[in-house]
Amino acid sequence: MITTELVFARHGQAQCNADGVVGGPRTCTGLTHLGRRQVALAAERLAAEHAANPFTRLYAGPRLRLRQSGRILADALDLPLSVSESLEGPNHGDADGKVWHEVKTAFRGGPHAHPDQPWAAGSDTWNGYLQRAGAAVADLVRAHQGERVLFAAHGETVLAAHVLLLELGAGVRTSFTVDHASITHWQLHRDRFGAERWMLQCHNDSAHLHAPARP
Repeated sequence: MITTELVFARHGQAQCNADGVVGGPRTCTGLTHLGRRQVALAAERLAAEHAANPFTRLYAGPRLRLRQSGRILADALDLPLSVSESLEGPNHGDADGKVWHEVKTAFRGGPHAHPDQPWAAGSDTWNGYLQRAGAAVADLVRAHQGERVLFAAHGETVLAAHVLLLELGAGVRTSFTVDHASITHWQLHRDRFGAERWMLQCHNDSAHLHAPARP
């Protein structure tokens, strides 16, 4: 039996993504036109699922690109949007607004390369972020047991959920691709003996972005 379900829709392309810069809370300017279209396609798909198997809650993090993505989903599914500060993305510190290539060059890799070190002055550490974001997801799971919850999420939040639910632990160096407006779906299964386990139904599903246009 399936009990709780978590569905993550990554935000669409943001202007910071297109420009190759770090889009932290100070400098995120929201979605591009393409990004809005990507989320609209994800919303169309999720609305069809919602009609058959309704979502009970919709959450977004506070960063502009997430709130915009969440609003597109909310309008398509006719659900209220809850913006949760606990779903904030990584704190980039002094790297906020800088070119990612330069940040990674100075750090000798992305945030995961040295997971217990801040990648810029005042930033998170990668393991610290995974722990914080994973705890936020765990809190929401406890608050919504038996429900079907949708998230407009950062790619990093999807990774944190994987680390949490796969019980990967700190310091993991493997990762997962999370494309813009892709869908990732977790289900909590309970067997006839009462034992529960999380199962990954799909990851980084972007079929809706490549479907033929309707006539």
